[in-house]
Amino acid sequence: MRTRRSPSTGLWLGALLLVAAALAWAVPFAVPGHAATVVNTGNPDGRMAMASRPATPGNLETEAADDFIIPTATTISSGTFVGLLPSGAPLSSIQQVRVEIYRVFPKDSNTSRTPNVPTRVNSPSDVEFADADTVTHTLTFTASRVSASFTAANSVDNGIHPKPNQTTGGDGAVTGEEVRFSFSVNPGITLPADHYFFIPQVALSSGHFLWLSAPKPIVAPGTPFSPDLQTWIRNSNLDPDWLRVGTDIVGGNPAPTFNATFSLVSAAGAAGCRP
Repeated sequence: MRTRRSPSTGLWLGALLLVAAALAWAVPFAVPGHAATVVNTGNPDGRMAMASRPATPGNLETEAADDFIIPTATTISSGTFVGLLPSGAPLSSIQQVRVEIYRVFPKDSNTSRTPNVPTRVNSPSDVEFADADTVTHTLTFTASRVSASFTAANSVDNGIHPKPNQTTGGDGAVTGEEVRFSFSVNPGITLPADHYFFIPQVALSSGHFLWLSAPKPIVAPGTPFSPDLQTWIRNSNLDPDWLRVGTDIVGGNPAPTFNATFSLVSAAGAAGCRP
């Protein structure tokens, strides 16, 4: 024989079910991680364009570097950077994309040698900490044309020399196609909390890729951080030393300082709440 519930018992059970449903929506549960921006320096400011490319036949390897800070350990999964291709160059002329991460000198460096540059303080280290590359299939990318014509007021490409001939004033204004690169790395690059430099390199079938500068200090839509170091550059003739793009190469009193246009994204944690 079925037992009939009293009205008060039914009301109590109904309230209990409502509470349980509310808790189910409020308690965190495992969901795919949401992307979190680690650094964003903003948009190109038109002041500087810096060579940054792997070694190819007839071209020295050149690395331009800008810094970022990781306050807690994280894994970089993707990012963007913006630079110039030669005017009229098709996107199909992009042959290789590589990204590198360096720590700040004196880490990963030989401190017993005499540098061939004015200073190594706050420079990238001698050797890289991590990398990803289309050649090793650890990086994939898409490239999109932002503008068919973009002019940077100055550039550094071939004028990279050890002291005392480091100050050239730069290689002069340059115009090209503004292109945004969006890349993903697999596996992600895991970084302990520290201060780092980011280096993108692009090889073209013809001509040179030039990485565009960003405002320094950082302005919206970028997110400022401190300390924000200036950009550095070297080629394989200068390796393992580095020169400051503004202070050492462009020069002047006061000398300009530059950031570079890039962002980095990490895959955040797996806990969250239902929307």
